[in-house]
Amino acid sequence: MQDRDRRAAPEDIRRWQNNLKGEWEASALYRALADQEKNPQRADVLRKLAAVEDRHAAHWRALLEQAGAPLPRPARSWRGRFLLWAARRFGVRAVLPSIMANELADYTMYDHQPDAEHLPQDERAHARVFSAMAGGSVRGMTGAEIAMRESWHRRDAGGGLRAAVFGVNDGLVSNLSLVFGVAGANPGRHFILLAGVAGLLAGAFSMGAGEFISITAQRELFERQIELEREELETNPEEEAEELALIYQAKGIPQRDAVALAERLIAQKDVALDTLAREELGLDQEALGNPWIAASASAVSFASGAILPVIPYFFALNRWLALGLSAALAAVALIIVGLGISLVTGRHPLLSAARMLIVGTIAAAVTVSIGHLIGVTTS
Repeated sequence: MQDRDRRAAPEDIRRWQNNLKGEWEASALYRALADQEKNPQRADVLRKLAAVEDRHAAHWRALLEQAGAPLPRPARSWRGRFLLWAARRFGVRAVLPSIMANELADYTMYDHQPDAEHLPQDERAHARVFSAMAGGSVRGMTGAEIAMRESWHRRDAGGGLRAAVFGVNDGLVSNLSLVFGVAGANPGRHFILLAGVAGLLAGAFSMGAGEFISITAQRELFERQIELEREELETNPEEEAEELALIYQAKGIPQRDAVALAERLIAQKDVALDTLAREELGLDQEALGNPWIAASASAVSFASGAILPVIPYFFALNRWLALGLSAALAAVALIIVGLGISLVTGRHPLLSAARMLIVGTIAAAVTVSIGHLIGVTTS
């Protein structure tokens, strides 16, 4: 055993030392925040998280001691000092979003370290706990605050509405720019029509294929994460119940009720897996999206938006009338698309519509100017 430990690679020793320093700092930070936290339930959650970091630190310390390597000096980074200062001045809740962001950034830091053992699962659970703490509980919130929070959790189960709305937007703006760019060079109605139809077909196929690949890859990633959660549930149900209880505590449920609820859920495997996927991983298995629906909606909606600037060029109209009708159709469509996007994003409808109109106008003006300059230069 000692011979094997002495052969530890220098890069492994440096990695273990960095991991140990990070766990020490996290533990000290969580305990300091627990001392500042006025809510005893939330303070208890922070101390339990600190205890988990202590276990992680013990793991890396053992590896270093077995290898006969020196232990690093405990030190608090400038970031840790700033968070403590901010917690004392503005309260613990003020710094929780920053800590949550850091935990999410370190979400996979141990995934490719073969000597990390069960640590990756703990880090993922920590990220979810801090996410719950940063969000807080619904108790004590006003109706407006609850409505605002719910607007961030709207889901589109098939992925079709989101793909359709943004597909129309992409098709309209991109083909509007293409048509106006070509029209600016004044090559003739048939050339403009050819360019518009070609842009429509190319864009529709590209958008559909891209959406299909994106949704498929997302589903595969989610399914892999759920499978890992299923394995963890089979091998360490007690640990999963403890993590789930911490998440519920962080949301404002009393410790005793949180523990009882977590234990009841873990006892039912199907319910437990669905709950862990939602609470720990933030995944909704019903909202993964259908790649075929999303791809079809994206392609059709792109074509629907892209055809509008082209319609006047199907008719034998003079140059300026065709250009004016194309601009008018595009302007109306941009306003409608902006209103539709507000349904997906939750932003004010008029603001969203105005933004779309401005962006489309700028894009069209730039491309028609460039097309005109190129046309003059060529002639």
